[in-house]
Amino acid sequence: MSNQATLEHLTELLRGGAMLQAREMLNSLHPAEIADLLESLPIPQRRIVWEMTDDLHKEGEVLVHASDEVRANLIEMTNDSELVLATGGLDIDDLADLIRDLPDTVTGKTLAAMDRQNRERLERVLSHGEKTAGGLMNTDVITVRDNVTLDVVLRYLRMRRDIPEQTDNLIVTDYSNRCLGVLPLRKLLTKDPHTRVGEVMEADVKPLPAAMPASEVAMLFEHRDLVSAAVVDDAGKLLGRITVDDVLDVILDEAHQERKGLTGMSGDEDLFAPVTASARRRAVWLGVNLATAFLAAWFISLFQDTLEKIIILAVLVPVVASMGGIAGSQTLTIVIRGLATGHIVGGNSPLLFAKELLVGLLNGLFWAAVVALLTVFWFGDLKIGGIIGVAMAANLLCAALAGVSIPIALKKLGIDPALAGGVVLTTVTDVIGIIAFLGLATLLLV
Repeated sequence: MSNQATLEHLTELLRGGAMLQAREMLNSLHPAEIADLLESLPIPQRRIVWEMTDDLHKEGEVLVHASDEVRANLIEMTNDSELVLATGGLDIDDLADLIRDLPDTVTGKTLAAMDRQNRERLERVLSHGEKTAGGLMNTDVITVRDNVTLDVVLRYLRMRRDIPEQTDNLIVTDYSNRCLGVLPLRKLLTKDPHTRVGEVMEADVKPLPAAMPASEVAMLFEHRDLVSAAVVDDAGKLLGRITVDDVLDVILDEAHQERKGLTGMSGDEDLFAPVTASARRRAVWLGVNLATAFLAAWFISLFQDTLEKIIILAVLVPVVASMGGIAGSQTLTIVIRGLATGHIVGGNSPLLFAKELLVGLLNGLFWAAVVALLTVFWFGDLKIGGIIGVAMAANLLCAALAGVSIPIALKKLGIDPALAGGVVLTTVTDVIGIIAFLGLATLLLV
């Protein structure tokens, strides 16, 4: 059943008062599905459904899968004792993601309830940045020595009776806990049991430094088709491992942030957050956009005399600005995606710059001719048709230039291009379009 169908069915059960059926359906779902449902419910219904979750361990996993704002809302709905119990059975990497959002009293009780080994593991993960390999890693790792036989390793695994999820390799370390390579499970199961680990391990599989940014980790997993990877400190000593499920979360989060950035928003806004909170958050960017709109209006006012004499120009100004904005947004989207995937570097950025300028020039010339002809046909004025054509070509060329340079410049300044790029680009294309069109009209017609 799709999420939409599940949501509709659950809503019908709640409306009909079939609470027992709703509870049974809810507790049969995976924690990620429950989190998705909760994000789709208004807060009063969310509270009812949240209280129906019988398994406290499942509640902890739901909190891990929920978006930031919905997670905060669910934590507010839950008493401290339940939160302590809910976090008790979580994996170390999941607990590290969650514990930053818990109240201090719950954090203290959670740490106090952990044994020394797990507390040290958690502290090790928390000592690294949240958006780094060290922050993503799980310390639940199986290590083996390179001088033992595969038969010894197999007997060791049977003695453990379980292995961590997403285990495709065992990590080979020396007596100083330095990572030497990995032993794929396929080799462990297919090679002669009397073979030593060092003879069949893969020493060329490099571990990831703990300080590596999460975005780079995601790219490595994609390029190398990894299921898991070891994480080491500066001395090469093993700290933990990252699994593909953690990397998938990074990829989805980056895609989500990029979509948010196109509207000048950031973070995981709760769909049913209180009206005042949502209005306050959006008001900031509305204010920024208003300021840029007034800036464009001020540039138009500089040509007030021209507009008063030739009213037709006022009708055509939005056409020039709009076409520049769309063309620039196309380039901006491509460049932001290239920066996010690491495909744009210092060496190839001049080539991209030249390519986008040529695209802007070709589109500018084509659409300039189209708009010029339509203007002449509409208003019967050859001069205005020529002026808007030249202004259109100039604005589309500048839009391509801005679409490439703005995100690269913002990234160098440490500003998220997906968040601020659209606002800056719109301002640039509006101003350039106004100046090009009305400036030419002032010079040639007034």
